[in-house]
Order: sequence, then structure tokens, then C-alpha cells
Amino acid sequence: MLRLEQVSVDIAGAPVLRGVDLAVPAGARVALIGRNGAGKTTTLRTLMGLLPVRGGQITIDGKACAEAPAHQRASLGIGYAPEERRLFGSFTVLENLRLPAEVLKLPEQELNRRLEMVFGLLPELRDFGPRKAAGLSGGQGKMVALGRALMVGTRAVLLDEPFQGLAPALALRYAEALGRLRTALPDVAILITESSPALLQSLVDQTFVIERGEIQAGQA
Repeated sequence: MLRLEQVSVDIAGAPVLRGVDLAVPAGARVALIGRNGAGKTTTLRTLMGLLPVRGGQITIDGKACAEAPAHQRASLGIGYAPEERRLFGSFTVLENLRLPAEVLKLPEQELNRRLEMVFGLLPELRDFGPRKAAGLSGGQGKMVALGRALMVGTRAVLLDEPFQGLAPALALRYAEALGRLRTALPDVAILITESSPALLQSLVDQTFVIERGEIQAGQA
């Protein structure tokens, strides 16, 4: 269970999140929908420890983590695929995938097990393996960012605007991969942000709307 309780966040002195309450149960697929500037990315960045919390609490499996520094969030089992991908362009795809698991000092056997899981969900990444990340298209980079998040997201995976800028064929493949997550990782909580709810209708269990930093509504 990933939970935000009355979380408030300021950026440059201006309130951006205003008492956000949001729960993502284990195994649930939850969408956070809102216009640009509504607070979607800020919510995910706050969950990853990239922005300080002014008020409220963040817990994962009942354990408070709002004070945990950003570099420790992956060790809590949270994977993150940011909207802008943030791959290391000079690294190969395989090196980008391995990096977070290596930072966590996972045993090679476990690292390889997770790699095979990722390749099962995203088969094209095996073929991309030796390519430099700088040579990927934007859509291909988003697939790699998803795979990298899955390498460490044993409890929760956060996906920020994953369909933005994807060509229709690649968007379909991405959606199919998300659909396979339910079978492959039935206990992992998935939180996905998007501007359009239509893109996620068949992929999520519940949708929340955020507007001006506040959760406005939730529907199953």
C-alpha cells in the first residue's frame, strides 16, 4: 500500500500540492488525471523524495517514508519512470536497465532474474540491449525507462505521462506491456499520471482527478 495523507508541497514558496490524500493498494492500478500544471508530476516527484514535504505523511506498507532521502526510495521498492525518461545517453540500454539494481548491490543472480522478467514484459528491450540510449527514439526511450523502473519497483511503480508523444503503434505496445504487468507482478501497486483519462480506461482500476494541487474526485 502506497499512501499520501494530507500531503502539501511548495515550490519556490508557492503551494503546489494542497493536502493531497491518495491511496494505491498493493496490486492496484491507479490513474491520476489532470491538466498540465495540476500537480501530477509534483505528486510523483514528492513520492520519490525529489521535493520536500511541507506537511502530511507518505507511507509504504504502513511505514513512514516522507523523510527518507531520494536516493533511498528505490531501496524501498519504488520504481519511477519520469516523463522525460532521464536515461544515460552514453550507456547502452542494458547498462541503463542494470544500473539501479547495481546501485542497490543486488546479487547477480537476482539482478539477472529481474532482467529476464523485464525482457518477458518488454521483449524489444532485449534486442535494444547493446544500443546506446542516445540513439533511441523518444518512444523507445520510454520503454527503457519503464523497464528500468521495473528493475527496482518491487512494491510500487510510478509512471509519469507514459503515453505522451508516443506514435500509435508504440503506444499500443506500451499499453500491452502495462496489461501484462497485472499477471507478472500481481502485488505491485502502479500509479500512472496522464492528461487524458481515455488513454487509461482499460488499464486501471481506479481514477483520481487532481486540479490545482487538490484531489477532486475518484472513481472505480
